[in-house]
Amino acid sequence: MHLKRLKDLREDHDLTQKVLSEILDITRPQYSLYETGKRDIPVDLLRILAKYYNTSIDYIVGDTNIQKRYSEPRKKTSI
Repeated sequence: MHLKRLKDLREDHDLTQKVLSEILDITRPQYSLYETGKRDIPVDLLRILAKYYNTSIDYIVGDTNIQKRYSEPRKKTSI
């Protein structure tokens, strides 16, 4: 799966692949494989990136064009 938005988000935040790989605790070549689509990125890393960029996994993988992160569900209060 080619995730063009991985590169776009990284560049929009003026980050290098090296910095992102350090955030994810992986090697830079490994991150490059994810960004180019030569290897699928694990969900746990997508979660970290979504939180870091304040967006959703759906946005990163291209399922939506809405970049804003989903709001946390409200907790029901008892009456």
